[in-house]
Amino acid sequence: MELRQLEYFVAVAEERNFTRAAERVHISQSGVSAQIRQLERELGAELFDRSGRTAVLTVAGKAALEHARGALAAAGAVGRVVGEVSDLVRGELVVGMVVGCAVTPLFEGVARFHRAHPGVGLSLVEDGSDRLVEGVRDGTADVALVGVAANPEGLEALTVVGERLVVGVPRGHPLELAGESVRLGDLVEHPVVCMPPGTGLRTVFDGACAARGVEAVVALQASAADAIVDLAVRGMGVAVLSESMVAHYADRLTAVVIEDVQELALLSLVWRERKSPALRELLVHLRAAFA
Repeated sequence: MELRQLEYFVAVAEERNFTRAAERVHISQSGVSAQIRQLERELGAELFDRSGRTAVLTVAGKAALEHARGALAAAGAVGRVVGEVSDLVRGELVVGMVVGCAVTPLFEGVARFHRAHPGVGLSLVEDGSDRLVEGVRDGTADVALVGVAANPEGLEALTVVGERLVVGVPRGHPLELAGESVRLGDLVEHPVVCMPPGTGLRTVFDGACAARGVEAVVALQASAADAIVDLAVRGMGVAVLSESMVAHYADRLTAVVIEDVQELALLSLVWRERKSPALRELLVHLRAAFA
């Protein structure tokens, strides 16, 4: 008994016609008939009543049909399982990260995955958050760590952190002397150093300015927090960054809260839902690392 014989048997049973079944399985009618005759000889019983214009299942045929379907389904499951294992042996994944990324859990999660599945090729690409999101959408990246104002529609997302914007100013700056907080309207009276368009921080900042009818003078922009801090320390403008970023440079900058901007800048993992065992396994390791 062969799987192809069971396939032909199921096709004739469902089509109730040898000709249509042959078209469905892409062989000649005589080939289908011969294989089913061979199956009937092996089973010792006729599976179809051929006396009419349609192929009608006999009692034996009815008894065999569901088992034949089950055997074909089981064979298909074997192929799928082997395929999934193969993907974890020789697959390829592209991981995107926002420019200037210094988030060590991302690297730790990728490293854990690589140790568990060394046969999967890994590529790390660095780009702006907006381009990384589009890369995930069009399939050129499998998962990406991006800064966004809101998690992208149509993609799966895991928010790693959500933080308010703050201003980082050097010692003795007028905003430091004015107190621990500032309103956005007063902030924009000073030149700003911030991330470029397409980043989560910049999107939140531009959106807050537009919502409140104020316009900031962006003196300089840089993709890395180190560069923004260096420029702010040298008096090129006030640094607009997230709370944790400014806290990391507390020895060089003082954090001043923007009291009327409550919107959060998000750092999120984003991916497109698809049947990729390698991607699913990578996400397990990334979730564990960020947890």
